[in-house]
Amino acid sequence: MNNYTFRIKRFDPENDTVPRWEEFHVEMAPTERVLDGLIKIKDSVDGSLTFRRSCAHGVCGSCAMKINGKNGLACQTLIKDVSFSPDTVITLEPLPALPLIKDLVVDMAPFFEKNDKVLPYLINNEPPPERERLQSPEDQHTILQSITCIMCGCCTSSCPSYWADKEYLGPSALLKAYRFIFDTRDRSTEARLERVAQVHGLWRCHSIYNCVEVCPKEIDITGHIAKLKSLSVKKALSGRKSLKKK
Repeated sequence: MNNYTFRIKRFDPENDTVPRWEEFHVEMAPTERVLDGLIKIKDSVDGSLTFRRSCAHGVCGSCAMKINGKNGLACQTLIKDVSFSPDTVITLEPLPALPLIKDLVVDMAPFFEKNDKVLPYLINNEPPPERERLQSPEDQHTILQSITCIMCGCCTSSCPSYWADKEYLGPSALLKAYRFIFDTRDRSTEARLERVAQVHGLWRCHSIYNCVEVCPKEIDITGHIAKLKSLSVKKALSGRKSLKKK
């Protein structure tokens, strides 16, 4: 067991006008997680410390925050991976670019609103089959990575394009659009492409790869967005050819 220093960005809307830094010293094993440290601080040192947590197993995405300058999940981040010695300070901040509520908790409403705009559900008005809509293993593999997104917000809040343009859909919403546009059972490709190809959509992505670097599920988000761009261009060119024929 070693004594580690947690430097946490605090903000209490009832008492603070701007965020402040506070340090805590916690005895932990190097193999414990950052989330374990936060729980120890809240339970034994300062019960007012506020952060989100739920599954604690990298599934819900609740404990997303900035850890030593990089977005990630506190439940997936081991102490030994961010503190190479007991002298190393572990710095924790709320996710950037989202409205701050308290301490490490941000308002996720703008993030979820962006996801809602891309119609994040299967749309198929054809008569349903007797049992289910089948999909080949190859077709399922095309959308496999995008399905593993846990909507933690790490990608969108790390995107410079989103920092500059809060109307930008962001990588998470675009990945969600990909998940359904490339689903062979869905029938609303054109409707979704129209939504993502607008001024605050697809073309705001400049392939900086911040989203890929911070994704806790290691999804190639930028690669998926590139495929969306390619499909959008093909659809646009196809439409122009059809107009010329008429």
